[in-house]
Amino acid sequence: MSTHAVERSWCVVVPHHATGARLARHRLADELAEVVAPVLLADLVAVLAELVGNAVRHADPLPGGVVRVAWRLRPTPGGPTVSIRVTDGGAPAGPRMRAASPDAVDGRGLHIVAGLASRWGVERDGLGQSVWAEFDPTGSARPDLVVAG
Repeated sequence: MSTHAVERSWCVVVPHHATGARLARHRLADELAEVVAPVLLADLVAVLAELVGNAVRHADPLPGGVVRVAWRLRPTPGGPTVSIRVTDGGAPAGPRMRAASPDAVDGRGLHIVAGLASRWGVERDGLGQSVWAEFDPTGSARPDLVVAG
């Protein structure tokens, strides 16, 4: 892991299919493995997998049958801040946290995102929606949801 971070951004387009989540996870891990701590990288990969998986399962694709995945690394005095954004064609209900019974096989993804990220939210525009998550160097997660738009 490098001790010097420079601001960098990545944007990739992956298929609106289960393989899209795998491709996005591998790309993020390859790009950030040398510049963020392993524990942060594990959290980033987990959150990205949830967000892309949710886009594939619950939302429409963007034109071309894809999902856009972006992340940004910003150096700060306490360590790098990383943001992740997954953009899809939107869904009628939009993403929301829900209660899952102990026997449920799904329904925990956004709770995982809220537990790992410092903050997260949803932005909507006329073309679709973006779900984002930010990770600050303190690692303090807040389970609140910020919705804009």
